[in-house]
Amino acid sequence: MAERVAGPEIERLIQLLARLPGLGPRSARRAALHLLRKREELLGPLSEALVVARERIVVCSACGSVDTIDPCTICRDPRRDTDVLVVVETVGDLWALERAAAVKAKYHVLGGTLSPLDGVGPKELNLDTLVARCVDDGVKEVILAVNATVDGQTTAHYVTDLLSHLSIKTTRLAHGVPVGGELDYLDEGTLAAALRSRTDF
Repeated sequence: MAERVAGPEIERLIQLLARLPGLGPRSARRAALHLLRKREELLGPLSEALVVARERIVVCSACGSVDTIDPCTICRDPRRDTDVLVVVETVGDLWALERAAAVKAKYHVLGGTLSPLDGVGPKELNLDTLVARCVDDGVKEVILAVNATVDGQTTAHYVTDLLSHLSIKTTRLAHGVPVGGELDYLDEGTLAAALRSRTDF
């Protein structure tokens, strides 16, 4: 068994950092050492930001995003197209679409995907609110912006069935060749999806 090389406080910092996505034990140690070296510039401001985040950040009761106000900034924005609702898996997906600035609609965060193996069923997702919003807000189109994974596509089919009794157009993101992508470097699944989703030129 390896000997402990730091005090329990530092070990706890490393263990907590290692729980973050993309950070394993080694990366967590490097991050902890960097924070400790830059105590005044980084560690202090980071700890203050974390306290503020814990105290002020809330989940939007309308869409499921996170903000310091409820309803969130996007839900309150009068410039948003209320006819269109973009359904995403996570808040991170919402942020990615906002960075792309491709649509000026409202969003709905499901909070994950259906995954029976992981014990995630319809009750664990933000689905009841989705149906209510579609009815109450007079939504005309739902864009399913979910990942092109098995769980993502299963979720997309479930949502489509869930909304089938409403007269709402349901669309999904196109899958296929990315902008700047070269065919030789793409996997077979992406190429097959691109061929199925081909459009007129």
